[in-house]
Amino acid sequence: MFKRFYPDYKFNSVRDIDEDFFRKNNIKFALLDIDNTLVSYTVPKADEAAKGFLEMLDNAGIEYAFVSNNHKERVERFAKEFGAIYVHDAAKPLLFGIKRAMRALGAKRENTVLIGDQVFTDVYAGKRAGLLTVMVDPIEAKETPFFEIKRKLEKFVLKDYKG
Repeated sequence: MFKRFYPDYKFNSVRDIDEDFFRKNNIKFALLDIDNTLVSYTVPKADEAAKGFLEMLDNAGIEYAFVSNNHKERVERFAKEFGAIYVHDAAKPLLFGIKRAMRALGAKRENTVLIGDQVFTDVYAGKRAGLLTVMVDPIEAKETPFFEIKRKLEKFVLKDYKG
């Protein structure tokens, strides 16, 4: 019943995803969520862990874009440091932000991955778009009451997930 919300892969952190993962899955493009995926939503710019992951993508020849539901100021400030393509206010799980980022990258479904920390936005959007999906544990443990409710629902949905 909930399989449409199951990620193809689950990692504790983006730091656990290595170059070999991309090679084995024939991935050339990555769509990346920012908040609680690459950095805590309280951190305005990329920290050393996020920079290390993005550097690994660059070294592996993986082109990437940031696709975030957050507002322009936050996403643009983050992406500018890397000269990266970005889509703000992406409204995931709707697909227009994902399609826009893929067009800008020249990406195809079969060689693109979406990496995020949320089942109902990132994973579901990626599945709907026909992409490989990767879910990571959220970086920030303390969240707003709205997100605390969403996280409880995610746990219920993923209780039978065997990733």
